[in-house]
Amino acid sequence: MTEVEPLPSRPSAVIFDMDGLLLDSERAILDCFREAASEQGADIESDWWLGMIGLGDAVCRAMLVERIGTPATDQLLERGHARYIAMAEAGLPHRPGVLALLDLLALHRIPCAVATSTRSPLAQRKLAAAGLLHRFAHVCTSSDVAQPKPAPDVYLLAARRLGVEAARCVVLEDSPTGVRAALAAGMTPIQVPDLLTPDAEARSLGHRIVASLGAAQALLVPHLALR
Repeated sequence: MTEVEPLPSRPSAVIFDMDGLLLDSERAILDCFREAASEQGADIESDWWLGMIGLGDAVCRAMLVERIGTPATDQLLERGHARYIAMAEAGLPHRPGVLALLDLLALHRIPCAVATSTRSPLAQRKLAAAGLLHRFAHVCTSSDVAQPKPAPDVYLLAARRLGVEAARCVVLEDSPTGVRAALAAGMTPIQVPDLLTPDAEARSLGHRIVASLGAAQALLVPHLALR
């Protein structure tokens, strides 16, 4: 990673994506879908699934329908989701650095929310099972808005619920889709890539990209120390 531009000011709130950012869940769900596809004999190369990262359920389903047809998609999603929900309700692991960052923000009384493409109530159940639900003032999901990411709706909703101006919010995201949503909301995104390495198109968005949540925390620390 190249040197990252400092943040201009102390944020009034920090809004987190969930899958691939708070929870190490992207690998889990893609593996569940890959296994279900293999059981059905669906000819889908492993890397194809990466194109679903950051997208809402309806878009992912449409991608599968185009690839393998409606009956096979319905069967695959039923099998894959059943496996994934069992894993999620047992508690998915955190991404590295999550607890340290949340502790720091709580210490400095920076309010936090989640804005996720996962639907409700599954999002709340996943956070609860991972021991994170109580850390957030609000959990905003794709069930709560008209348009999922990359539309800004879920991020704007999180800002309204927090009572904070969108321009004063820092967003932590792992996917380019989520970064586009945050930028469209007028917020300041910091991307912490997980499975997807930002390509030239993603980098052209001009946002901050860091290697870890620890590096994202380092961008926040100078402003938190001012109070």
